[in-house]
Amino acid sequence: MYIAMLNFWYFFWLILSAGGVVGLYFLLRNKSTFTQKAVLAGLLVFGFVLHFLKVFIPPYSVDEARMLRDSWFVNICGANIALFPFFFLSKSKKVKDYMFYIGVLSGLIALFYPQEPIAKTNQSAEQLDIIRFYYHHWMVMAVPLLMVLLGHHKLSYKRIWCAPVGLLLLMLFIMLNQVFQAELGFIPLRDSNFFDVNFKNTSYIWGPDLPDGIGKFLSLFTPDFFKTIPVGPYAGQEKYWPWFWMIFPVFILVTPLSFGLSMIFDHKAFKADCKKLKGWLMKKKEAIASK
Repeated sequence: MYIAMLNFWYFFWLILSAGGVVGLYFLLRNKSTFTQKAVLAGLLVFGFVLHFLKVFIPPYSVDEARMLRDSWFVNICGANIALFPFFFLSKSKKVKDYMFYIGVLSGLIALFYPQEPIAKTNQSAEQLDIIRFYYHHWMVMAVPLLMVLLGHHKLSYKRIWCAPVGLLLLMLFIMLNQVFQAELGFIPLRDSNFFDVNFKNTSYIWGPDLPDGIGKFLSLFTPDFFKTIPVGPYAGQEKYWPWFWMIFPVFILVTPLSFGLSMIFDHKAFKADCKKLKGWLMKKKEAIASK
């Protein structure tokens, strides 16, 4: 499937996305701080509004059930679309670090592997939604990146823990969001199928959805304890613990990726701290040897 999608439009959207970031950087770099922040905030607010405007275009406008269901923030990028305008205005360095790491990582993954457009069976009738998809995922990547490039936030490698912790909290929000949707009738009551991994599981919160998909790869980093029912009449049967099964994969995979991103912008501080640590260890070694 991945080879089949490598066509003109795939590369068109990638080049346009990269060009949009580069173009905005050069357009804004000599502008006032107010103008820069206003433009970036405007991109985020437009994305937030666009999330709700999609109910007027196919496939949502022709499917009332999907319109009601997907107007909520039901996946990682969707939840970030809701939160990023507020995060951008926040003065919290930790929140903005999360915004950068998860925004850049999730946006790039979606742009390089656009599962939603690929899955569309009638792409010609849903062109507007494809454009919406690319704008939203470009936005969650581009705005945090430009926020750092233009000097409105300084990253610290010491805060990379904000990425995995923040992502897990976001997943918990999505999980509770889906429960709330079911209770209010926006999606069918899950009852016996509540933990069905093939039902509204775009962020793999309920478990890996395919025998050989991305979720299954993530499960390689999950302890077996989180893959089975621990007690009761079904003890020992395979059943992924909702949300909990993602804790190890998120920390194991997101932390080094975030550290790699931080080294692009904060490598000098890391190098300086390594020198300090080396000097401290040498002094300790000399103190022990002198005794």
